[in-house]
Amino acid sequence: MIRSARPDDAPVIARLQILMARETEGLELDPDTVGRGVAAVFADPGRGGYVVAESDGRIAGCLLVTPEWSDWRNGTVLWIQSVYVLPEQRGRGVYRALWEHLRERVEASPDLHGLRLYVDKRNTAAQRVYTRLGMTREHYDLFEWLKE
Repeated sequence: MIRSARPDDAPVIARLQILMARETEGLELDPDTVGRGVAAVFADPGRGGYVVAESDGRIAGCLLVTPEWSDWRNGTVLWIQSVYVLPEQRGRGVYRALWEHLRERVEASPDLHGLRLYVDKRNTAAQRVYTRLGMTREHYDLFEWLKE
């Protein structure tokens, strides 16, 4: 089952984000910082929202959706961020179900114009999944500056 996350899901989502950072980038995130960051999304829906996939009544995967205004399209493009599926749930269509849920949401709304995400260049398994779902590697490269 796919659903919008609820505030009481925050501890599980925070734990999954810590696992994702460790697995994909070898980063050890501060649990207090991540917990406050997840809580901030629930406190201010303008920041975005989490979507979760459940299996047997437990969260099997999650992602964060954040809006980006596109003046070129006079509408919003949704960014998919913080994707994580529990290892034992991979290969069972969990991410596909999350993706389809969002794609249907975009198709149903005249104000939504697409979905975007970024992926670590080393995460080839995720890249294969995204390609199979019809996402394309576009002509933009991501540049960033992050304050330490």
